Amino acid sequence: MLSESRFIKACRREPVDATPVWFMRQAGRYMPEYREIRGRMSMLEAIRNPEVSRDITLQPINAFQLDAAIIFADILTPLIGMGIDLDFIKGEGPHIENPLRTTRDIDMLGVPAAAEALPFALEAIRLTAAELTPRGIPLIGFCGAPFTLASYAIEGGGSRNYERTKGMMYAEPAAWKRLMDKLVTVLSDLLARQVEAGASALQIFDSWAGALSPYDFDRYVAPYTRQLIENARKSNVPVIYFSTGTSAMLDEVARLGSDVVSVDWRVRLDRAWQTIGSDRAIQGNLDPLLLFAPWREVQAQADEILAQAGGRPGHIFNLGHGILPGTPVETVARLAEYIHEKTARLEQVNL
Repeated sequence: MLSESRFIKACRREPVDATPVWFMRQAGRYMPEYREIRGRMSMLEAIRNPEVSRDITLQPINAFQLDAAIIFADILTPLIGMGIDLDFIKGEGPHIENPLRTTRDIDMLGVPAAAEALPFALEAIRLTAAELTPRGIPLIGFCGAPFTLASYAIEGGGSRNYERTKGMMYAEPAAWKRLMDKLVTVLSDLLARQVEAGASALQIFDSWAGALSPYDFDRYVAPYTRQLIENARKSNVPVIYFSTGTSAMLDEVARLGSDVVSVDWRVRLDRAWQTIGSDRAIQGNLDPLLLFAPWREVQAQADEILAQAGGRPGHIFNLGHGILPGTPVETVARLAEYIHEKTARLEQVNL
């Protein structure tokens, strides 16, 4: 049943009755239902409670016309099982108490199985898929890409220039390889176990890849991300690669081998699709800040993206990054409904 859903068919570049829609961070702080739950517990407490994770995942599905859900979790939680002391500081974001600063730190990292380190995440997927499957809505599992997770672990949190990460990458290439190999092992197992638990597609988030030059991406990052994608595709579900700030190296991104490439708003969707190739599906690419604009502007730019897609099979409408806190809920609802109505009308005309 799920293989015939709009979202999965679009991932396979098959014709659909309307363009599928989902939004990154569609379960989050802009929704009052989410804020109510987070008022009672921390981020890690919510993630570690499978029932709460399920309920948060379902909030936008119950509120909007969305074609896919994405499990409520965080890309950094696999680091905890590896030996990283992670917390989420209110108003600041993720903070790592013991960042990786030496080659010994890297060598001390464990490579636990997902069933051992993240049983709550897998149970959350099982519970959520049980709710969604009868409704014909696929569930997306995910992980962070090796470079993005390595950067967080080395920097200890967010960063502007990634001085420590690039310093490790350039000065200690053997240690960098050991770190990336460990991350690929942990993340590959996590993705496979998510599919076994009920995920119908997988997304790999490489939020910080845009900090790299094409040379550094090709030499220090792409081999490991490509291996992770190859391993993920063995589960026979669509694999989406998401990155930001990478419009100048879409050739390199395309060579990673994902089924779907998610692009941000810094590149025209039609030009991006031409670069990555017609044999790939494409996801995107509205600027998240546009959701704060008057509806006429949201509509105009959504229309432009649909025009660039040209009705070709394989387009999944999404943002170029996650929904921001404070985003008007009514705009999210209206946009999802509008994309379906607009593309369904176009489908009828084309028929």
